[in-house]
Amino acid sequence: MGKGGGCIPSKKKAPISDSKKNEPVSESIETQSLVTETTTIAVQEAPKKLRIFIVYYSMYGHVESLAREIKKGVDSIEGVEGVLYRVAETLPKEVLEMMKVPPKDDSVPVTTAEKLVEADGVIFGFPTRFGSMAAQMKAFFDSTGQLWREQKLAGKPAGFFVSTGTQGGGQETTAWTAITQLVHHGMIYVPVGYTLGAGMFEMDSVKGGSPYGAGVYAGEGTRQATDKELALADHQGKYMATTVKKLCLTS
Repeated sequence: MGKGGGCIPSKKKAPISDSKKNEPVSESIETQSLVTETTTIAVQEAPKKLRIFIVYYSMYGHVESLAREIKKGVDSIEGVEGVLYRVAETLPKEVLEMMKVPPKDDSVPVTTAEKLVEADGVIFGFPTRFGSMAAQMKAFFDSTGQLWREQKLAGKPAGFFVSTGTQGGGQETTAWTAITQLVHHGMIYVPVGYTLGAGMFEMDSVKGGSPYGAGVYAGEGTRQATDKELALADHQGKYMATTVKKLCLTS
């Protein structure tokens, strides 16, 4: 180091070419900074979110309205995201037309049983048929035989939400009778309980839902989910997401 001067180049080093001498210092610094920044971003990649699959069958849209609200609840919990899936329709197109069933939302993909393995938790939604799940959802569960044989779903948290036509039409029994599906797979049933609080005890209005999970009354088909029914669906999404996070942290 000379007095008042810069560094003296070592005699052992190759001399700097004229083009190197004239290269702007700022450009070299910017290039190094960009490389460092890119490396840092690659190292500090965002952690993968836990995924809760919301798998449902909806004929007239009542179950789907709850499914979308449940997704909002799941997505509101940091580090967790809800993914909507439909199960396949089993009725012929001609029958659906006679029943005046509206077209399905193609933005929500149809899933297969094998896809369930990828989920960190699952919430199944379906309408009732005489107090138990609709045939379309039962057909989906029936297709999980290979997963059952290999116990691929064992230990995975799961819950239910339902739709019924009347107050005595199966808000509880539809979910209750579905628990057997989880038991044979060794899945962990996560009921919502009374965790929403005092609102679940109110008697001033007709509302679907129970400690088993969110629910909606469809009536003759034109009744839509009320704010209270949607609130329980949103809460169920949050509750399941929080539960899945706790289980993942302790595993």
